[in-house]
Amino acid sequence: MSRQGGRGTESKKMNSELFTLTYGALVTQLCKDYENDEDVNKQLDKMGYNIGVRLIEDFLARSSVGRCHDFRETADVIAKIAFKMYLGITPSITNWSPGGDEFSLILENNPLVDFVELPDNHSTLIYSNLLCGVLRGALEMVQMAVDVKFVQDTLKGDSVTEIRMKFIRRIEDNLPAGEE
Repeated sequence: MSRQGGRGTESKKMNSELFTLTYGALVTQLCKDYENDEDVNKQLDKMGYNIGVRLIEDFLARSSVGRCHDFRETADVIAKIAFKMYLGITPSITNWSPGGDEFSLILENNPLVDFVELPDNHSTLIYSNLLCGVLRGALEMVQMAVDVKFVQDTLKGDSVTEIRMKFIRRIEDNLPAGEE
């Protein structure tokens, strides 16, 4: 049998749409389970964190990226490799702080929000907050404590989606006394 051309692209599109719809169902269920948007936002962040903690191993194995030497290099790896690998997009890196410890990821297209409209009664919902948790969890596993939050969101009428990342500190491995 011969394969039809373009089939791989069609399959990726279907997988992407299935993921988007599944994520939408998850957020919908969380909105039903919790009384307010703030609790839903916390749950999405917590779920994302747990995903990030596990996803970093897959990322390091598949990407063969070595240890980053500074936060700028980390930003490049996140935007150009990680987002491309898992979401099929490449956000731009902008708005560096003068100290080089804070930057923004601008997502022209957020695949998680395809087919989504926020109802008026969920105006404080951070629909894609799972991404903040994923970034925080993955970076914590490579000894970087970061603060990650949404600053702009196309679902709320902004022209782009902006995720702000701030380096807090390096996490030192503390071995129990007597072990090296």
